[in-house]
This record gives sequence, C-alpha cells and structure tokens, in this order.
Amino acid sequence: MTASVFLSERLLFTPATPDADAIPTIFAFPNEYSVGITSLGYQVVWATLAMRSDVQVSRLFTDTHEHLPRNPELVGFSMSWELDYVNILQLLEFLKIPIRASARSDKDPLIFGGGPVLTANPEPFADFFDVILLGDGENLLGNFIEAYQDVRYCERLPQLRRLAQVPGVYVPSLYQVEYESGFIKSIEPIDGEIPSLVEKQTYRGNVLSASTVVTPQAAWENIYMVEVVRSCPEMCRFCLASYLTLPFRTASLEDSLIPAIERGLTVTDRIGLLGASVTQHPEFDTLLDYIIQPKYDGVRLSIASVRTNTVTVKLAKILAQRDTRSLTIAVESGSPRLRQFINKKLNNDEIIQAAVNALAGGLSNLKLYGMVGIPSEEPADLEQTVAMMREIKKAAPGLRLTMGCSTFVPKAHTPFQWFGVNPQAEKRLKWLQKQLSSQGIEFRPESYNWSVIQALLSRGDRRLSHLLELTRHYGDSQGSYRRAFKELRGTLPDLDFYVHTNWSTDLVLPWSHLQGPIPQATLQKHLASATG
Repeated sequence: MTASVFLSERLLFTPATPDADAIPTIFAFPNEYSVGITSLGYQVVWATLAMRSDVQVSRLFTDTHEHLPRNPELVGFSMSWELDYVNILQLLEFLKIPIRASARSDKDPLIFGGGPVLTANPEPFADFFDVILLGDGENLLGNFIEAYQDVRYCERLPQLRRLAQVPGVYVPSLYQVEYESGFIKSIEPIDGEIPSLVEKQTYRGNVLSASTVVTPQAAWENIYMVEVVRSCPEMCRFCLASYLTLPFRTASLEDSLIPAIERGLTVTDRIGLLGASVTQHPEFDTLLDYIIQPKYDGVRLSIASVRTNTVTVKLAKILAQRDTRSLTIAVESGSPRLRQFINKKLNNDEIIQAAVNALAGGLSNLKLYGMVGIPSEEPADLEQTVAMMREIKKAAPGLRLTMGCSTFVPKAHTPFQWFGVNPQAEKRLKWLQKQLSSQGIEFRPESYNWSVIQALLSRGDRRLSHLLELTRHYGDSQGSYRRAFKELRGTLPDLDFYVHTNWSTDLVLPWSHLQGPIPQATLQKHLASATG
C-alpha cells in the first residue's frame, strides 16, 4: 500500500507544529493500516502525540508508513492482539533496531508499548520492550513524555531508571525473575529505588474517547467511533474487558457524547457507539432520543455488543431505521448453572425476550456469543445451550440466528486466571456445530488452536521470549509452537503447564508484580465464591 492512503483521512483535531528540538517519534500499529486506523485506542494516542509541539510523530503500519525520522528517539507500539507480536519483531527489523532490549545501545531508540494485551500480561513480550505503559493513555502518556524530556540526553540506564518512577510505567529490565523447579520463585526490582509493584493507571474522568480521524480506508469504512462507557459493571469472572478496566465509567451526555457525535457528523454519516456494555449507560435512552431527531435521519448507527436484558423494541426499531440489521448479545451458555458459576446475571426468558424484541423492532439478524470449556462445564450444559437456541428460534420465527462460539481462555487479573483451557473444548465445538446446523442455526466457532496459543500468551512468562522468536519463523500454527517447545525442552515448562493446567492459587504468577484494579487476594475471594 502506498502512503497516498493518508490523503483520504479527515482529521478531527489540529496537529501541532513541532518545535525545532521536538522528540522524533514513531508510533506503530503492528498490523495493516485498515486494521490499525480502526482502533480507537491507536487513533487517540497518535492524536495526543501529534497535538504536542515537543513531539514529532510519524505513523508506521505493516503495509504503509508516513515519512519516518532517520534517528527516532522513541518507537511505540499499540498492541491489541497477542499474535501481532510477530509483526512487532518484523517492524523492529525493518527499522534496523535490535529485537531484544538487552541488545540495544544508547544509539538505539527506546521501544515502548501499550494497549490491552500488554496491560494484561506483558511478560511473554517483556524482553522486546524497554518500557511498557500499563493502563489508560489519558493519564500515562503526558507523564511518560515529560519524564523522558527530563532525561532525554542521558545514557540509557539513567533514562530507564527515571521512567520507572512514573506511575504505571513498567521497565522490565529493572526486574529480576528467579525460578525454582520450573516455577517462578520471585519477581523483584534490581534495587530499592525501583518500585516493587507497578500499578495500572486508571483514568476516572467522564469525557471518554472519540475518533480523531475518519477514512474510507478503515476496516469499518468512514466510521466515527464514540466511547459511551468504559469497563462493564457485570464482572463476569472470566472477563478481561470488565476486570482489567474497572471501575465502570460512563461518558457525560452533555460534556462528552453529544459534542463528540456532533463533531463526527461534520465529516461522516456513520456513527459507532463503543463499549463493553453500551446500553447500561444511565442516560442511554436519552442518547437514543437525541440520535433519532429528524435532522439525523440519514445517519447510520452501529452499536457494540449490548446487554441482553436491555434489548427493547424501541432500541431495535431505532437500529433498523438507522441502517442496522443485526444485533449482538453475549449469553455465554444456555445453562443457568454455568451462567451463575461465571456470574452472568441472565435467565433464559430474558434471552428469548431479547430475540422477540429484536424481531418486533424490525431487525433481521441476531448474533449470540457463547463459550465452551467454561470451568465446571458438563455435556448436559451444552445440551441446554442447544435447547435454548431451539426455543429462541421457535419464539422469534423468521429472525436469522447466528451463534459465535469461543473456547474459554484464562486471562490475567480475572478470578478465572488460575483455570486452564479444557482439552475437551475442541470436541465440544464440533458437537455444537453439528447440533445447531441441523436446526438451521448458523454456527461460527473460533479456532480452538488459536485459543490454545492465546492461552499460552495470556498466561506466559518471560521464558517464552525465545519461543516467540522461534515460532515466528515457523508460522503461527499450534504445530509451530509445539515444535519450538521441543527445541527448548529443559529451559521452560511444557505447553500443557501454561495452557491446560489449573494453577494453584499459591503460585507466583508471571504478573504478580503488576497491580491491576483488583488485588490478587480479592480475585481469590471472587474465585472462591464461584467454586465454593
């Protein structure tokens, strides 16, 4: 792709004119432009940097880039998907920067990273980064740049030591990991001046993010995204999107949402309302009433996954009038027992009513998200899922039903981080596919092999960095990872330990030195309330 792709962008901010001594910076998204420019987090961080006169920022994607500085001082990566680590390593090579932080000299730029993957568990990738920003960019970014300015002309180690003093800034090389009998024994700072615990930073304001650029080249063409809520109040025990981003915050209608939407509508007619639980905004109905004003009749509206018991006929009608034909709800399972186990506060009647309301409001498709391999799951639970889908189809005839289904993957900073992936999950996905397809219900399973790799990276520790260097040359199949584990036998635990083993709550976790919104002791209580 040529750099002309940038010409079709419509900016919703005014970039600053960089100072003569502005910090030459590259901000990269380790995927194609169309994917990266659709990431609201990437957009906002890029715009924040571009609006600073003390930073001169250029963007880099796997298929295109702006004019890059010859000698950048900072190179940043926004990481949204685990497997994008392959592209990070390739982009570092493209920039002629050593892949490992330990191989970089004072002449090399500082490599920093952020985003949900690195905030959850940066350890498998820690050896590739000089600095990792844990948490929300609203708090972190300015503090990071200002601290760097203080030590800009120092040698590398004093720079890193200064940056490690900034709340939420994690410098992996300043922490030593000790192992014993294959397990982590301790993770300690190299000396008393480095914080023993790095706390994720949480922005608590009521003005949330909105798109800073709109382009027809985005994966969602010409969409303007508005963040309605951040986190989710439901706290399903497996859910990273809820636990890692707590507390639940809502954007102010008057100060954030309405001004943002009006700004977006000056450049496009397509609005996307984002958030893990958009319809739980306390003024969501008022927001809908605003959007359905006659002057916005031509606006196309998309809404991220909504809570099932908030799907009203009114909501469905508005979406249908605004060029949306489909709605997505997360139900996880048709088993009431399993939903209680994971803290999913829903009953089957509410799920069926959501389908009835969607059809009555004029929607033609309903997509349900489910999961197999949930801890404690039995075959009878899967049978209940099939029965529930049959009931939905009967209650809402003519509504096209799709079930997307993933395998449970343990995530750091959630109560279910100690559980492993159920090796029966692959068979259960196939069984569900057979049962639902015979009912005329479209079934879209996520790859089980991908779930295994995702679990490896979400529960991995620093010893995996050598494995990741090997696998990127073999390809991203599960076979490649197994091959790399064989080559590295004796230097790290086997694949099953990371992926399938239920871990003891006494284990030192790879991320034990990184503090999320909820302390480990509290997560253990939440786990006990499920299993007890």
